[in-house]
Amino acid sequence: MRVLAVVPARGGSAGVPLKNLAPVGGIPLVTRAVRASLRSELIDRVVVSTDHAGIAEAAKEAGALVVDRPEELSGATASSESAVLHALDALGEDPEVVVLVQCTSAFIDSDDLSAAVRKVLDGEADTVVSGLPTHEFLWTAAGGGINHDPAIRQRRQDREPQFRENGAFYVMRTSGLREHGHRFFGTVAVQPVPVRHAIEIDEPEDLELARALAPFVDVPEPIDVDAVITDFDGVHTDDRAYVDSDGREMVLVSRSDGMGIALLRRSGVKVLVMSTEHNPVVAARARKLGVPVLQGLAEKRVVLRDWLTIEGLDPARVAYVGNDVNDLGPMAEVGWPIAVPDAHPRVRAAARVVLSRPGGDGAVRELCDRVVAARPETPSAPEVKPRPRFGPVAVGEVLVGDGEPVYVIGEIGINHNGDLDLARRLIDVAADAGCQAVKFQKRTPAICVPEAQKSQIRQTPWGEMTYLEYKERTEFGHDEYRQIAKYCDERGLHWFASPWDVPSIDFLEEMDVVAHKVASASVADHELLRALAATGKPMMLSTGMSTLSEIDQAVEILGTDNLIMMHATSTYPLPPEEANLRTITTLKERYGVPVGYSGHERGLQISLAAVTLGAVCVERHITLDRTMWGSDHAASLEPAGLEHLVRDIRIIEQAMGDGVKRVFPGEEAPKARLRRVTV
Repeated sequence: MRVLAVVPARGGSAGVPLKNLAPVGGIPLVTRAVRASLRSELIDRVVVSTDHAGIAEAAKEAGALVVDRPEELSGATASSESAVLHALDALGEDPEVVVLVQCTSAFIDSDDLSAAVRKVLDGEADTVVSGLPTHEFLWTAAGGGINHDPAIRQRRQDREPQFRENGAFYVMRTSGLREHGHRFFGTVAVQPVPVRHAIEIDEPEDLELARALAPFVDVPEPIDVDAVITDFDGVHTDDRAYVDSDGREMVLVSRSDGMGIALLRRSGVKVLVMSTEHNPVVAARARKLGVPVLQGLAEKRVVLRDWLTIEGLDPARVAYVGNDVNDLGPMAEVGWPIAVPDAHPRVRAAARVVLSRPGGDGAVRELCDRVVAARPETPSAPEVKPRPRFGPVAVGEVLVGDGEPVYVIGEIGINHNGDLDLARRLIDVAADAGCQAVKFQKRTPAICVPEAQKSQIRQTPWGEMTYLEYKERTEFGHDEYRQIAKYCDERGLHWFASPWDVPSIDFLEEMDVVAHKVASASVADHELLRALAATGKPMMLSTGMSTLSEIDQAVEILGTDNLIMMHATSTYPLPPEEANLRTITTLKERYGVPVGYSGHERGLQISLAAVTLGAVCVERHITLDRTMWGSDHAASLEPAGLEHLVRDIRIIEQAMGDGVKRVFPGEEAPKARLRRVTV
């Protein structure tokens, strides 16, 4: 062994009680000292000299050896050198170099330690002390200049820097320490350390300053956990609430958090939101994120213990993110207590990690990125293999998947013809028939209309105009969709749309749709798919006019966690011979996701057959009258047809049964009357 680091860490402290166990950035000072020493490439072994059982335990957990420090060397007057010499004797070894590392310096850089050790090993110095370069002018209390002549006021750039000892570490040739009995002997050199690393903790104010600096000085490390639990107010939000004149509450959240949560869930990390309050805003945000929520909790700590037990999780591999004193209990239960930067001082002090982004401004996304960074990357398979999973997928508060009621979507599409009143009437048709959702199409005409078609003249119900003018005339904007959203909510329907370009995705995200639909025409638009995947929303992927290879590439981009595939054939209207309904089974077996059916046929038979083959949702275009002007009306269902479709789907659901062969009560009387021979 050439180099040994000794960390003196007694239990007593005059300025800060039990200072060496005080956390900075959620990590005890003794642990920080041990970790910095172990990271140095030139230090072979680290030993902590202590008289305190708690410090000894923390040192061992950090990877250090422990030497019990005798009482006579543990008082306030005992020197650090005496602890180092005692540790050398206790180990029975005399390394070439010994390093005295002080817990009072929270931000020791292992590279600085290595550089200082190298100077001694290479013979440049016998002792190296850490020091902060300074150009300060020092004065006596009587007004005399110590390191300068007051009569000659030099500029900073004209003065050579001097070094202020900061007490972080001292590197010594072991033989010289034994000979002289103190740390300064022979040739003494200084190892410069930067200002951000130079703070020394002697008083409570120093400790508070170090804790405030930790989020900016510490290098963010990956957070290796199996579950993330978050408070809501102050973590997902900026801890403020906006209340309108009707008393309805709104909060500010970060869109980036949604993508972070989606990445977290895809990596297999469990997520839970816990809140002391019972607030519909919390439930709504959790639904949008697709994560479970526990609200109205009087004692978070007890509930957290129960949840960890139910989920079979090791608390040491769980993170909890909080911002206020009611989070201290659950933070104490987990291995990774985490705080937002503007958290209560007691919460920051208890945190192992203090995030750099505040609540409502990307704190959750920052955490998610650090958790995902610690997860092992799963190599992609060279070919798609069967993944029998089949969901379900949460669309808003509704589960869509095998074993759940069929999710029926009334496709309004562009059949509203740019008329908001017509759109409302079609929403009524869907609601009255028993649908769960209506769907529109959203385009930015300047992007979606091909250049060759923009100036073509079109005859429309509003007169003669260019094709671009016609498409702009029939496109709804923010005001119309806000009214649509409000009306759908009043009628108890979800609403969403098929975006045909990236700006339309941004538009729909502003409208806070519950899901997105990928039109068959967009399956190969990878830029669009990547933007959709970034929303983290549930996705419905239509597969019309697409090969399996094209679908494979789309699924690679979208992922399968929140995906519902829709079998479709893009012929308008659809002839029966092109329906190919057995593809529903093919898609389920190939991709392992719930599969629905998007139909463009006349009549109901094909859609109903799709349900019997396992379609978990059915989408059909709807209209008030198939003879209305517009390209999609002819392949749409009128109100009576939609009502019959939903009715018959519900009958089929009941008729499918559970597959267990048995005699039903209604058969008992005919059996007794008709069966001549009984067994």
